Formats: sequence, structure tokens, C-alpha cells
Amino acid sequence: MSSFSESALEKKLSELSNSQQSVQTLSLWIIHHRKHSGLIVKVWHRELKKAKCSRKLTFLYLANDVIQNSKKKGPEFTKDFETVLVDACSHVASDADENCKKHMERLLNIWKERSLYRADFIQQLKLAIEDSNSPKPAGQPTAVQKKRAVKRSYQKIQEEEDDEDDDYRSHMSPRNTDASATQLTEELVKALQDLENAASGDAAVRQKIASLPQEVQDVSLLEKIADKEAADKLSKTVDEACLLLAEYNGRLAAELEDRRQLARMLTEYISSQKEALNEREKKLEEYKQKLARVTQVRKELKSHIQSLPDLSLLPNVTGGLAPLPSAGDLFSTD
Repeated sequence: MSSFSESALEKKLSELSNSQQSVQTLSLWIIHHRKHSGLIVKVWHRELKKAKCSRKLTFLYLANDVIQNSKKKGPEFTKDFETVLVDACSHVASDADENCKKHMERLLNIWKERSLYRADFIQQLKLAIEDSNSPKPAGQPTAVQKKRAVKRSYQKIQEEEDDEDDDYRSHMSPRNTDASATQLTEELVKALQDLENAASGDAAVRQKIASLPQEVQDVSLLEKIADKEAADKLSKTVDEACLLLAEYNGRLAAELEDRRQLARMLTEYISSQKEALNEREKKLEEYKQKLARVTQVRKELKSHIQSLPDLSLLPNVTGGLAPLPSAGDLFSTD
């Protein structure tokens, strides 16, 4: 079982997914380090406010799992979470739709039914949800979903602008296109780099699992236990093995979800690049035709210029006559 540190908790919270296994795995780790409950709740509250809107409800599910499963071992987490839950619920609800708020209220009802908190405190939490600013109707996309929608509909927007204005430079700026392509590429590179430290490649943890004693894996060996001291020692080893395996399985589940997300990103990226390539090929063909027309006009203009007479070869139209008098000569008094 890994030791506790603030940075370790921050990393685990950043890797938290909305799967039940991921929540339960981190909850087990947190409860194991319950002597740091005050710092854990402080970091949880801070990271909750920094998390994306789509992940904030998962943070509340994590708090729920910790509060319920730690109660029999001590009241530390129940008391420490009480100091931040009002602000946390208000913060999550401020950017949540009605569907998310229903999940939050269901969570509060469970706490009330199981007497995890006083009724007046539960009511205070419900008021924090109801009084949250900028409520959103169910089905309306959050800020994160809007951002993704804008990104994914980029090509469609460009095509609509193409219908309004046929001028290529007005709707398909190379600078804008390059910026969008660069952003997508950077996201893919980051996702691939994150997988370099994935659970499946963690040789150290895999070695720890492989090194677990046979007594942890084979029930028949329990008969060899001769005294209480040996039984307590094995019990402690089994508990540590369970936590190690639960944590590793949670990381593997998160990695699997990351790989699925990466596969979707790659599919979308390849599709957008194919669309962009087709668009460029159409524009290239258009400009080839324009170039051909301009070249033909230039050739005809050059031929026309060459057919014009050379003025230097025309005869002298003055016929050797004396030049006309100047104005001064005409008004001279001599």
C-alpha cells in the first residue's frame, strides 16, 4: 500500500473516473490513511473546485463512499467533511443541470435515511443546492460540452460560411486551420504521453503483486497457521494485498477508459483530416483552373502586343519642313 502524501492524493484525484471501481478503490486508500483526514478533506475540497464540470459529481460520490464506509472505524471523515460540504454542494450545483441536481438530492436523502448527518444540516445542504447561481435546465450542455461541440462542428461551420461567401480566404484561413489542427494534434500527443505511465506498464506494482506470498492466494495453506500471532500477521498481509490489488484494478479500469477515449479521439481526428484534405483538393483544383485561365489571358495579351506596329519604324511625318515658330517668335517686336 503506497504511503500518504498530499501530492499522491492530488494525483489519485486527477485519475479518478466515474466508475464504481475507481471510486471504491480511492475510497479504500483514503480510509486506510484516515489519520490524515483533515488534510485529505482539504485537498479534496480544493481539487473539487479545480475539476472539470463533468467530474464534480464524481467527487461527491467519492466523499459519500468515504463517509459511509469509514463511520464504523471512526468519526474523523464525517466531522471533517461537514466543514466543507455546504460550500462544495453549492459549488457543484452552480454549474449543474437539473439531472445532476437530482443525483445530489438523492445523495442527501441517503445521508438523512442512514443518519449520517443531522436533519438540519441536510436541509442546509439542500438549500445550498436550491440557491445556487445560474441553474441550467436538464439537457442543456455544460461549458465543457459546449467547448467540445464547438470543436467537433468546426468543419460544419466552415462549410456554412462557404455557402455564404465563395471567397476561399474569407472562410478557410490557413492560419485558423493550422491553429485548429495544431490544437487537435497537441491533445492527441498529450493523451499518448499520459498512457506512457499507465497501470499496465507499472512494472514495480506488478512485481509486488507477483511477490505476494502463497498464503494470500491459497486457502488450503490456512491450515498451517499455528497460533494467533501468525494469524494476525497473515490477516494484515491479506488486508494490504486487497488494498494493493483494488488500487491496481482501479488504475487498470481508468486506463481502459482512457484508451477508449483515445480511440474515439483518433477516429474523429482522422475523419476531420480527411474532410480537410478533400476541401483542400477541391480548392487546389479551382485555383489550378484559375491559373490556367490567367495563363491563357497572359499569352493572348502577349501575342496582341507583339502584333502592334513598331512606332520607331514609321516614316518622318514632318517632311523636312522647318519647325513651327515659338510663342516668343510670334510676339517679338523686331
